[in-house]
Amino acid sequence: MKAFKFLNRRLGLVWTIIFLIWLKTIFAYFLTMQSLHSTTIWDYFLMLINPIGFTAVILSLTLFIKPKRFFYLSLSLLAVLGTLMTYMNVVYYREFSGFMTINTIVGGAGMMGHGFDLSAIPIHWLDILYWADLLVLLALFLLKKIKMDEQAIGSIRAFKIFSLSFMLFSLNFWLADLNEHRLISRQAQYDITYVVRYMGLGPAMVTNGWYSQIANQARTLATKSDFTKVQNYIKTDRYLAPSTQMFSVGKNRNLIVIHLESFQQSLIDLSIKNPTTNQDEVVTPFLNSIYHSNSSYSFSNFFNQVGYGKTSDAETMLETSTFGLSTGSSLFTQFGSTQTFQAMPAILNQTDGYSSAVFHGNVGSFYNRINTYRQMGYQNFFDQSFWNYNSATGTGFGLKDKLLFSESVPWLEQLQQPFYVKYLTVTNHDPYLLPKEDQDPNFTTVDSGSATVDGYFETAHYLDQSVKEFYDYLKKSGLYDHSIIVLYGDHYGISGSNNKYFAPYVAQRTGIDTTNLTDFDSTMLQRVPFMIDIPGQTGGHIVDTYGGEIDVMPTLEHLLGVPTDNYIQLGQDLFSSGRADFVALRNRGFITPTITEPNPSNQTYYDTKTGQVITPTASQLKYIQDTQNKVNQLLDMSDRLNTENLLRFYTPAGFSPVDASQYSYTVAGTTKRLKAQQAELKARSTSLLSENGGNSTRSEYITDAPEITNSSSSSASSSTSGTSSSTSKKN
Repeated sequence: MKAFKFLNRRLGLVWTIIFLIWLKTIFAYFLTMQSLHSTTIWDYFLMLINPIGFTAVILSLTLFIKPKRFFYLSLSLLAVLGTLMTYMNVVYYREFSGFMTINTIVGGAGMMGHGFDLSAIPIHWLDILYWADLLVLLALFLLKKIKMDEQAIGSIRAFKIFSLSFMLFSLNFWLADLNEHRLISRQAQYDITYVVRYMGLGPAMVTNGWYSQIANQARTLATKSDFTKVQNYIKTDRYLAPSTQMFSVGKNRNLIVIHLESFQQSLIDLSIKNPTTNQDEVVTPFLNSIYHSNSSYSFSNFFNQVGYGKTSDAETMLETSTFGLSTGSSLFTQFGSTQTFQAMPAILNQTDGYSSAVFHGNVGSFYNRINTYRQMGYQNFFDQSFWNYNSATGTGFGLKDKLLFSESVPWLEQLQQPFYVKYLTVTNHDPYLLPKEDQDPNFTTVDSGSATVDGYFETAHYLDQSVKEFYDYLKKSGLYDHSIIVLYGDHYGISGSNNKYFAPYVAQRTGIDTTNLTDFDSTMLQRVPFMIDIPGQTGGHIVDTYGGEIDVMPTLEHLLGVPTDNYIQLGQDLFSSGRADFVALRNRGFITPTITEPNPSNQTYYDTKTGQVITPTASQLKYIQDTQNKVNQLLDMSDRLNTENLLRFYTPAGFSPVDASQYSYTVAGTTKRLKAQQAELKARSTSLLSENGGNSTRSEYITDAPEITNSSSSSASSSTSGTSSSTSKKN
């Protein structure tokens, strides 16, 4: 057959693999990557041709190889790598709506076997199409339908083909630059989608890696004058004095932050129909009650501002009031082990004597938390090593939420008050799988057509029950009245292709058109809750102020009576007057009360109130440009501060740099240290355990978690002689 004859020649096989990689890339662009948000014919044209030149340049290099076996081995390896790069981007885009970078790959490799759940990878049955061609070619080789070509094509001819390939790639580059001037240099400032759309996945990864290298060099070359620019910007453009009404309302109270994993604002007040009984079921009844409580300040226009780091980006903003990185990697994984932080645990400790702790059901090495928390000044980190984690007690991302809250009590009650503690929940995490025994028999999820959406309602309901159990304990133990409880969603839970299955359930409340979802709709769907519950307050209400996660840190510090004028924080107190009227998104889009630009690579503008696309007037264009400049400056300052580690040049008055070496998070070390602290302080101890005369409050925690009743799978703890000793596994 002519086809086999073509494939039996080296050059024919090379061109065939180039075509197949092109086909798979285009398949990925249109099926998964939303056509890269292309809007013009020119966009689509460049998107259609961009895989050809780069792929041809790389694969044509094999034509210089004369030994037969080495040629076919090299070509096979490149074919697999090309397919793997495309497929990795497909999987990554489904989960993060972004693209793989070198930093992402390096960081991801470090997480394998350290808390990363392989079952959470969003794989679809159509994915076999990305690998089917390679399987067919392998079969044809094994059946000897394709035979190895003994004859190399010669160096001169190979050079001509390589030159032709390079010319195609150069033409692509020229056309891309013609359409988007200084395209490559703009990647450092704008969305990587630009480079993927006009140049392809490979060039985007290479250029992003280049900018990461530049950032590392800048870290070495940075000087104090670079920091001074950031400091002056914050003083003139970002710092706001606290509200006189709200400043210090929570002075010396405990601060308890509950991180609601993947929890979107649209879950609040949401009811769904039981597919069997057709009765309404409330998804999160307890969180709804907190949202509407007169002791809570609940923000209805609060947006996640995470990038590729997702959860760790949310933590970065919470703890430091700076953004996550723009380079496709987490600040925790890339710089966390050596970064200079002036983070909330250290600030609260040094200003008002707060102790601090993080409770998390995953391993400490996941996202490099164990090192990053030391740099931030967290005194305690209770990770998976403190719990009896197994297939019965955990999900793929850590200990189930009900168990985490319940089993934290013997450690929580030993902390000196006031304390700052953070709970990182994990059960409401993609792929949203909840064992039957943990499901509420009185709650039946929907049949949406998407297992992800169906499971999302189930796990969100479980999370709601988990928080209620913890709240009940806080009230019984007396901690509630002496604390501020903050509940916030870290990032979106449903995105991409699953939005069309999710949207109908929230359409009535959000006003979106479920038949024609836009970028605006997706952005509005990704609001996250932010609730500050201050027991004893009666003026709590729903606040319509537009804000985001970058604003949490100064807001909480001011509530606790901590001045922030000397600190380097990019957020603005949500209760202060004179706030900037925009919310900056990590992709450099923005949201204002009047105009929203979800994605700068689209340059499409929406009326924030109606969701309709607008053609800006002259005055609106000026407002848009001014806002875009402010967004760019804000993100640039954050990126410089973090990538260049500029805080090493500045120590605020009254603040001592964190010495990470003094913090040990082992079970044995933590047990010994807390016991010694209790013994040393004696009557001066302010821990809940001491307040109760050395009697544990563990029995006051009531949970319906089925695992608790099984002693073989429970990490039950006990209190002995005024201290707690965990029966969970030791390290």
